[in-house]
Amino acid sequence: MTQTTIPAAPPDAAPADDPFRYGWRYVPRPTPDDPHHFEQVPLTLEDVLHPEVGDFIVHSDRHETDRMYLTEVLRARLEQSGAAIVLTDVRIAWDIPDLRPHGPDVTVIPGVGERQNWSTFDVSVEGVRPALIIEITSPETRVNDLERKVEHYARAGVAQYVIVDDLSRGRRERRLRLLDYRLEGGAYRLHPPDAAGRVHLAIANLWLGIERDHVVCYDEHGVPFGNYATVVWQAAQEAERAQREAERAQREAERAQREAEAREAEARARLKAEERAQREAERAQREAEAREAEARARAAAEERLRALEEELRRLRGR
Repeated sequence: MTQTTIPAAPPDAAPADDPFRYGWRYVPRPTPDDPHHFEQVPLTLEDVLHPEVGDFIVHSDRHETDRMYLTEVLRARLEQSGAAIVLTDVRIAWDIPDLRPHGPDVTVIPGVGERQNWSTFDVSVEGVRPALIIEITSPETRVNDLERKVEHYARAGVAQYVIVDDLSRGRRERRLRLLDYRLEGGAYRLHPPDAAGRVHLAIANLWLGIERDHVVCYDEHGVPFGNYATVVWQAAQEAERAQREAERAQREAERAQREAEAREAEARARLKAEERAQREAERAQREAEAREAEARARAAAEERLRALEEELRRLRGR
């Protein structure tokens, strides 16, 4: 397989001096010399809006850090209880004929019985739709998140659409704001953040806020979840605790099983001893009765013998 770059670019493509600024995909273009020839094609804004499986979309390091943080927090909050699954960078295919798939940063979907290894989550096949989508804008492609996806996600029936909007526009320091769209009467209405500048994520009962240049989630008591590393560490610690608890429970179950088996063996031994004692008692009873019968028979014989001797003496004395 060979890979080359094609120069042609659609009208909404990245600038000519950086054709792969949005990302790229590999498209099969067989040639007479190479039937497995692929060409590396720059993505357009339309491609970023409606990605295909296998597309590589360029994101900044901070974008990825926020995406992973939100994913881990929401998974810890929702998946352990079975309330919803949380997908990240998974293509969502809608059940609306003229609405093409999107690739949200974070998608929360309730009502899914079992997680699968989706590359595309098909709403019409699964029978459920996202309740919450979070997009983190990139300066180059934010028009998709701020304008077109607002219309598209409303049409798709997504109850809440939250945008973490990067306003830096090329500045070194990242500056963020939160936009909270909620579906009302089939259309989105923009809700302002609360007095602390936070947005309520209804399905998870969490509050999303901004701290300096990154997002932070808070629980219902206002306690913040740590950064991505902390969240992952906490999840690992929780998993380790759960493993230790499972192992302890297993040991307790095995100990209880051994004790039950020991008690059962003891009861069987006791029952056997009682049965043996009963047999011994019955044997002793039979032997005693036999001795008693033998003694009675002997006494009766001796009595008859004395009577005969007496009768004999009487006859001789005549």
